[in-house]
Amino acid sequence: MACACSTSSWRASRARRPQVRVDFYQLGSGAGPDSVIARIATRLLDENERLLVVADDEALLARLDRLLWEAGRTSFLPHGIAGGADDARQPILLSTGIDAPNGARHLLIADGVWREAAQHFERTFFLFDEAGRQPARAAWKALGSESERHYWANEDGKWVEKG
Repeated sequence: MACACSTSSWRASRARRPQVRVDFYQLGSGAGPDSVIARIATRLLDENERLLVVADDEALLARLDRLLWEAGRTSFLPHGIAGGADDARQPILLSTGIDAPNGARHLLIADGVWREAAQHFERTFFLFDEAGRQPARAAWKALGSESERHYWANEDGKWVEKG
């Protein structure tokens, strides 16, 4: 006799609350945010995905804007800075806010400041430096088993998964 709990009901319950994936990237000497942001953005564009890049610092966003102009295979990754008329059309949107008018399911936190709303995205890339190590640990613990967590560190110029 079959179990009363079918796999379809289990799948339906999981569909209601998809597991969030958070990739923690610890930046360090020789591993600034620019290269990892460009790599992540390029990969997501190749997969026809959209990305929201968030930072409170507008100077950082301006630097990332310049970086994305020169980071792609053809020297350009299509993007915009939030607040424009075409925000919804931007595959990569740089913003100080956590709203994603471009429909992004992927969030990249570029300034090392964890935002609880990151849990509403399918996947979050959280970049932090040595100064942000303790807050990153707190975010890791707060996410708990309800999320899929990955920790990346740069070793000799190569990103290696450590946890």
